[in-house]
Amino acid sequence: MQNGRPVSADENLLLRVTGVAKRFGSVIALRAAGLELHAGEIHALMGANGAGKSTLVKVITGEFPADAGELAVAGAVSVFRSPAEARRAGIVSVYQDPALVPDLTIAQNMRLARVPLEAVRDVMRELGIERLDLTRRAREIDYPHLRLIDLSRALASKPRILILDEITAALPADLSERVFAVVRDWRRRGHSVIFISHRMAEVAALADRATILRDGVTVGVTSTRDAEEKIVDMMLGAEVAKAAAEAPPRAAAGIIRGAAPALEVRDLGFGHTLSGVSFRLGVGEILGVAALEGQGQQELFDCIAGVRRAASGEILANGRALELRHPADAIRAGLVLVPANRLHALLPQRSIRENVALSSFATFRAWGPITMRAERKRVENAVERLSIDRRASAEVRRLSGGNQQKVVIARWLASGFRTLLCFDPTRGIDIGTKRQIYALLREIAAQGASVLLFTSELPEIRLACDRAIVLFAGRITAEMPAAEADEAHLLRAAHGLTAAEPAEAPA
Repeated sequence: MQNGRPVSADENLLLRVTGVAKRFGSVIALRAAGLELHAGEIHALMGANGAGKSTLVKVITGEFPADAGELAVAGAVSVFRSPAEARRAGIVSVYQDPALVPDLTIAQNMRLARVPLEAVRDVMRELGIERLDLTRRAREIDYPHLRLIDLSRALASKPRILILDEITAALPADLSERVFAVVRDWRRRGHSVIFISHRMAEVAALADRATILRDGVTVGVTSTRDAEEKIVDMMLGAEVAKAAAEAPPRAAAGIIRGAAPALEVRDLGFGHTLSGVSFRLGVGEILGVAALEGQGQQELFDCIAGVRRAASGEILANGRALELRHPADAIRAGLVLVPANRLHALLPQRSIRENVALSSFATFRAWGPITMRAERKRVENAVERLSIDRRASAEVRRLSGGNQQKVVIARWLASGFRTLLCFDPTRGIDIGTKRQIYALLREIAAQGASVLLFTSELPEIRLACDRAIVLFAGRITAEMPAAEADEAHLLRAAHGLTAAEPAEAPA
């Protein structure tokens, strides 16, 4: 680390970032980004997908060198050449994707990060996950708990500045509350937090102030109290914000009456996590699935998508019983999955075109050269339909999280499907992109396809779905029309406190 002259006499100013710019080839990620963080403050960093939030975090933590601008810590100009240098200065980040080696155990990962294991256990105890077996490999642990382990690793090093990049995006409400409690306690101890989230309610409840980025430029700083509309206006620009605030055009449900269900699940069981799950998804219908963490939703989607084999029960598509031994069996039956972790579905170092075209190759039945013109047209149509940002088209890892998710969905639009299995598809995505995806799902349903949608954000059920089912302890505890699926009803059912009369899929 290189330190220079003092730049601020404000002893309470812990971090000052001014005029930071960063370019990747022809792509300008940051133009003039700035941020001021005070001691004992939780400060939200906000912006639409692609605004430059994650790039700014990586500049602050030494992962990327800035092309221009200045960073000062505790009043002294600082240049971090690596994340290790930033950690020594007391700056630690929890990135969007867990910084854990999949084939190492959790304990081995902690030793690799040079973090005391006992300190990690102490934080895990505060988060309520102290019983987690640290001898298990990282790849064997579900994504939400990996996020909490990564947070424990970061807090165990006792940073002065903790940066949380979409920490709650993969977490259900109960686990998010544990994170909030730990973060508030961290502030009470006089430490500071930079908090990145697209969930306005979280920002209002947790943060003191917010800095807003748009197109790589800091466009404003505001108190988070009663400032939702102001923040959205600054994030998107006044005209775009006005359009995003309007509900997506919700066409009359495209449910085809009298048709066999697009998907039917009968008495499905899987280990101790699913038991006797039965429901029907109509042709042209969007069925929402709500659940708290670990109630069987992941196993349900995995069984339907052929990722896991159900122990009992039946899965039918368009009236035909399926034997799902592999995801390819589900894809052939028209059941395609958009997973929670978009990086599991992408080739990060390949282009947008290659990623979107990947599933289309299975549709060519004859040996011989692929007609590139036909492939290119299908890919272009899907990319344009989803308005995917092509500035970094050569490698999808360079895209924002929202655009990466669009690439996953575009792949299936290009190759075709009957039922789209969406597992938390808007996790970590800005409000404008969320609205685009809601409208797309409605359009897909109106054209006769069907959607099974799990979301960790309960308000999405009413925005996007026709009906909803709620899972608790591996069973369906409630089923209701979307119009009745407000957060109060869904949360009660998700805690096993109520059961609603079934609202059947149309026959």
